Amino acid sequence: MTHIGPLAETADTVTLRRADYEALLKAAEDVADRAALAAFDRRIAAEGLAAVRADSLTLEEVSRLAEGESPVRVWREHRGMTARALAAMAEVNAAYLSEIEGGKKPGSAAALVRLAKVLRIEVEDLLATPSE
Repeated sequence: MTHIGPLAETADTVTLRRADYEALLKAAEDVADRAALAAFDRRIAAEGLAAVRADSLTLEEVSRLAEGESPVRVWREHRGMTARALAAMAEVNAAYLSEIEGGKKPGSAAALVRLAKVLRIEVEDLLATPSE
């Protein structure tokens, strides 16, 4: 990376060339990617590859999420659970779970927390993200 210097500065802002700004973003992404890979390697060393793979979605499952399928359904099926079993273990009404999985209801925060706990994932993993 070449020297990056501001074009203008105020007490609250710094103006950079677009190329410098993009270079800084790329460098930050590279640092974050290296940190994520290092954390992944540490997890494999601690838990073993088979355990880590069991907690990782397949490419097909990731594609289903990207296409807008319910994260609750994808994770439930990944864990090999029936909807009835998940509902019972999470103490969520089976009809309500069906509405969440069908996209008819977003699910309350309390229900999503219980579902995430049973599925052994972070609640954020159940929050649908809009497709680009």
